[in-house]
Amino acid sequence: MELKATSLGKRLAQHPYDRVAILHAGVKVSGDRHEYLIPFNQLISIECKRGLVWGELEFVLVDHKVVRLHGTEWAQTQQFWQHLHSRWEQWSAEMSEVAAGVLQSQLDAINDHIDQGKWLTRQQTEGLQQQIRTAFDALPLPVARLAFFDNCRELWRQCQAWLADVEGRRAEHNQAWTDAMLKKYADFFAHIESSPLNPAQARAVVNGESSLLVLAGAGSGKTSVLVARAGWLITRGEAAPDQILLLAFGRKAAQEMDERIRERLHTEEITARTFHALALHIISQGSKKVPLISRLENDSDARQKLFIDTWQQQCSEKKAQAKGWRQWLEDELNWTVPEGNFWSDEKLQRRLAGRLDRWVSLMRMHGGAQAEMIASAPEEIRDLFSKRVKLMAPLLKAWKSALKAENAVDFSGLIHQAINVLEKGRFVSPWKHILVDEFQDISPQRAALLAALRRQNSQSSLFAVGDDWQAIYRFSGAQLELTTAFHDYFGEGDRCALDTTYRFNQRIGEVANRFIQQNPAQMSKPLNSLTAGEKNAVTLLSDDQLDALLDKLSGYATPDDRILILARYHHLKPATLAKAATRWPKLNLDFMTVHASKGQQADYVIVLGLQAGQEGFPAPERESVMEQALLPQPEAFPDAEERRLLYVAMTRARKRVWLLFNKAQPSRFVEVLKRLDVPVARKP
Repeated sequence: MELKATSLGKRLAQHPYDRVAILHAGVKVSGDRHEYLIPFNQLISIECKRGLVWGELEFVLVDHKVVRLHGTEWAQTQQFWQHLHSRWEQWSAEMSEVAAGVLQSQLDAINDHIDQGKWLTRQQTEGLQQQIRTAFDALPLPVARLAFFDNCRELWRQCQAWLADVEGRRAEHNQAWTDAMLKKYADFFAHIESSPLNPAQARAVVNGESSLLVLAGAGSGKTSVLVARAGWLITRGEAAPDQILLLAFGRKAAQEMDERIRERLHTEEITARTFHALALHIISQGSKKVPLISRLENDSDARQKLFIDTWQQQCSEKKAQAKGWRQWLEDELNWTVPEGNFWSDEKLQRRLAGRLDRWVSLMRMHGGAQAEMIASAPEEIRDLFSKRVKLMAPLLKAWKSALKAENAVDFSGLIHQAINVLEKGRFVSPWKHILVDEFQDISPQRAALLAALRRQNSQSSLFAVGDDWQAIYRFSGAQLELTTAFHDYFGEGDRCALDTTYRFNQRIGEVANRFIQQNPAQMSKPLNSLTAGEKNAVTLLSDDQLDALLDKLSGYATPDDRILILARYHHLKPATLAKAATRWPKLNLDFMTVHASKGQQADYVIVLGLQAGQEGFPAPERESVMEQALLPQPEAFPDAEERRLLYVAMTRARKRVWLLFNKAQPSRFVEVLKRLDVPVARKP
């Protein structure tokens, strides 16, 4: 059937199309020079309109495109439209049955995922979204028409809802599933640890994302969560014990974790490892030769002697080396260097030994390839860094020679070798679940080892527990961004927070939390306390009041009450502690640096040294170009890491914190604390 424009209508309309013909499942609109084929599956509507004299047909296509035919006789136009519309509707009804089948199959696939009684991951929902989009592409009808068919309308609405708000749908499902799990396994969560897990802890344990960051503030029970997570995976049958890998940063922390696992889960098949122990295991399994760890790694005195001896030899034998070192120490570090053979000065040697040790360690972390290190350094310091690397090259060579003589490796070399074994496929990871403690302390090198492990087992999940508020180890290579931008590095997943601290009272929490969150780059999280605490639970006090404070404490602190005295540096240990055993024999006193106090807790905490100057708190910036080039870039916020260090110090206390400051040269933190309504006491 065909419809043509009249001769007069054709002349007056001056339109490229003057006739239309009905095809098997479409129409062909044409003119003398143009032709347009319109399949029914591209049609949104067919409109019949009457002008002053002639008729008009309007074909509305997807993407709001319109094709028009003008100048047809009105009666013929009506007749043609009725016939065409009837054909189109009949075809549409048939196609709607096909479309309904496609949509129903998609909803069935979604329900299959949901009905499995499992957590719905972001990766899974992304896959579902892609399936729905693919299904929409395969529909015989335009998506815009689906709402007009009774058999498609609701199915399309449900599919569309998954596309429009997939995160809301996912969250709704996971919330319901989590609630069901907490109810079903209530006995597990009540008895897996000595005290029942709180709701936030339990929700973190059951979270099924493949990359999960659990923000665990000070005293919030992160170890309990790690142990419970391992127990949950076994209880649910999601992993056998030998498919769970627990990682800690220190040998002591790993041992404590092992003890908790044995005590609470009654198994020895799950072993907490350090990253170095993990690397050693991978190498021993993936190669014929088991590496030996250099004795120098555990003997700092011997290590530093090696570097000083090499340094002295270089300076004494090569004038250029001696000149370069003098320039470095005087110009960059602002040290006073003796005239003549300065390398023989014992005081200078003692001062430099630790630095040489650290610089070699940083170079080894980067693999020791000089050209690569220089190329990766910031452009503004690259030339100077290149000069320093050349001065350090003999020390790095001496270190490698010492390792070769022992037929051993250092810790950095151990991780490099392990990554190499994994990348060559000589070791296939058996671990489906990787659980990491103190994640905020992770370095790029350790992160690379984790990434290599997960590439070996694409189904593996990463359960990371840490607290960016307590990230205080940049000096040893830790990169905070690996935590704050967790999902950029470790894949799409989720983030949750433990919201209750069992250590300090609400007043200590209020001051500490507000203090740390003045840095907008720190991740915000709630951290509530179980007890209120007094207004003076955090107090500023002049540093000449230490004896008076200890006198007062001796009056009410019991022998069971632990008192921690913390300083920025170990050599700032107050002389008054030498008489503590006799003057305050009943006080349970411990002195340590703030860094060493990480993981500790006490009833009372005294923080010393809130003063300005070279040995102040916050410490002045005094990084060499070696640190500037080899360590992660520092944050823009002033004193960011020093602020976290003070946060760590304050949150060691259960009951009270005293912050001792210098009246003549107060730390700039003192003014910040005053603005947070921390009282200043004249006397204890």
